[in-house]
Amino acid sequence: MRIYECPFGPTAETVAVDIVELTPADDKPILVLRCTLEQTTEVGDAQEEFIGVSWVRGNTTSGSGGVAAAAPNTRNPSDAAAGFTFEALNTTQATVGTTKTLGQRAWSVRGGLDYVLLPEERIEATQGNTLMCWRLGSAPADSITMTGNVVVGESG
Repeated sequence: MRIYECPFGPTAETVAVDIVELTPADDKPILVLRCTLEQTTEVGDAQEEFIGVSWVRGNTTSGSGGVAAAAPNTRNPSDAAAGFTFEALNTTQATVGTTKTLGQRAWSVRGGLDYVLLPEERIEATQGNTLMCWRLGSAPADSITMTGNVVVGESG
């Protein structure tokens, strides 16, 4: 399995975004290994909030309004380029299709989120699943500057 980094941000957000949208390549399944999410603007007790985040697989129409599709960065400089692509911070979430929610957490905006998935917890997708999205469950109370990274394994 080859391992890739999908960094995003910092970007100011005011809506429930798709934090990351992954599009697997043909015959190259992907696994989410780790995801981090931080913010740099909500620093006091009065700004504290908890926002739900979840992994959703199965949308067929890509979101929009975020960072255009990008090629993930290889961890090993000898590895081939990734077959999958990712978009980040889409302000219009992906839609249509039969979706499954695969993992749900609460993000404390002051403390950040560092979610390392155990091997038996890893979230998988293939090209047949169309899209896999990590999304905010609701809009933040006010503008938040978000940044983070998703580590993805790809086989095939």
